[in-house]
Amino acid sequence: MKSLSLLNTVFAIAFSIIAYFALPNEFVSVQLAFVFGLLFGAIAIPQFSKLISESSTAQDSAEVSSTTTLYVGNLPYKVNEEAVSEHFSAYGKVASVRLMKDRRTGKRKGYGFVEVASKSADKMISKLNDTDFQERTLKVRLAKEKSDE
Repeated sequence: MKSLSLLNTVFAIAFSIIAYFALPNEFVSVQLAFVFGLLFGAIAIPQFSKLISESSTAQDSAEVSSTTTLYVGNLPYKVNEEAVSEHFSAYGKVASVRLMKDRRTGKRKGYGFVEVASKSADKMISKLNDTDFQERTLKVRLAKEKSDE
């Protein structure tokens, strides 16, 4: 009897995972996963915090409709995307942060790109260029378009 209960639990969890990733609407998939979990005797606990953070990120991205990419140089090598995003967020909406890494070593190169709301770009450049950030002087300017050469 114990092995049947375990099998039901495994089946319910597997189905819950498939339902979560297969269905386009996360809320519907969470409901289905929960219902099937109950039917098969296992309770699948959805990760609501993940759903909330994903939906709030989608809303934040929607609010940043027109974006501009800024080049950020002279970054500390050990900085992460979160710290850069938090630093820039003081002056406007940040859509994304990409920190460049060496392909061979995986170490950061000391520069990156911050995608921001276009209306905040000039303010961020004027406020953050030549300012100290984690004991380094940032260089912030509009990013150049990537050439096809």
